Amino acid sequence: MGTRAASQDTLIILLEIMRRIPRHSKITVTELAKQLKAAGYERDDRTFQRHLKTLSENFDIECDARTTPYGYSWKPQTPGFMAPNLGLHESLLLELASQQLKTLLPPTVLKSMEGFFKQARSNMGRLDSPKLEKQWMSKVRVVSETQPLLTPKIEPTVLAQVSEALFRNHLLDLDYTNAKGENKKHRVMPLGLAQQGPRIYLVCRFEGYDNERSMALHRIHKAKSTGFEFKRPDFDLASYDEQGRFGVGDGQRIQLKFDIEKGAGLHLLESQLSTDQKVAIKAAHYQITATVMQTQQLDRWLNSFGGKISNISKTEMSV
Repeated sequence: MGTRAASQDTLIILLEIMRRIPRHSKITVTELAKQLKAAGYERDDRTFQRHLKTLSENFDIECDARTTPYGYSWKPQTPGFMAPNLGLHESLLLELASQQLKTLLPPTVLKSMEGFFKQARSNMGRLDSPKLEKQWMSKVRVVSETQPLLTPKIEPTVLAQVSEALFRNHLLDLDYTNAKGENKKHRVMPLGLAQQGPRIYLVCRFEGYDNERSMALHRIHKAKSTGFEFKRPDFDLASYDEQGRFGVGDGQRIQLKFDIEKGAGLHLLESQLSTDQKVAIKAAHYQITATVMQTQQLDRWLNSFGGKISNISKTEMSV
């Protein structure tokens, strides 16, 4: 590699390091090296340590040497490393993202994006911003198809600790109250976060068990990341959802068949229950057949139609 190319490569690495230094927490050389190597920058830890030393001597980056390993962060009140100014389209996208994803992003990501979110809000609020872009936020909204419920209160420290442990694959100590009102303490392996309506659920494995459970975050009083890393098992959150586990079920697939009055069932011709749904059109009703998961959520949905639905049958299907 030529001298000029090597200099450009070093500059890129320095910029990547600056992007990854947090403002409200600390990052170690080992953590930073792991991130950069995953991004394709293969260097030894000593090289990254040398780059960090250079940056801390020339920028507002401080090294916490009170304990080992040393942690690096931007100094308080320092804006940190900012990307070029955002355009209005990018600002609009970030404004929407900050509203919809704030509970599903790990704290480290949210903190690293704080400067971008702040800049996006500033851009959208400028007096000289085009009128149409400023109006857009009042023109779009995510609406509920069920009775709206207020979001239950979640302790900020709980969400932060759970998200951090989930992000880093660290075991988590929990103090929570279950649905029976019993206070429990457990060490768990965090595997996923899911938002269902106003509630957020942690999918985890209890220590000593190999099955997954869902815990409502608002029932967790205390959460503490242990810092002990675990080997993540073969678990897929999308498959867990498809098995109806968030609808409170055990993964049992059924063939569902029912009759429904045309007025009440018209939406099922537009939004199907499953990809194999079949519809038989009768004089006064539709006869619907579909393969779905048996869950409490399904039963509540069927019951919501009252007398407009009839002849309900469920046939269990082999896996």
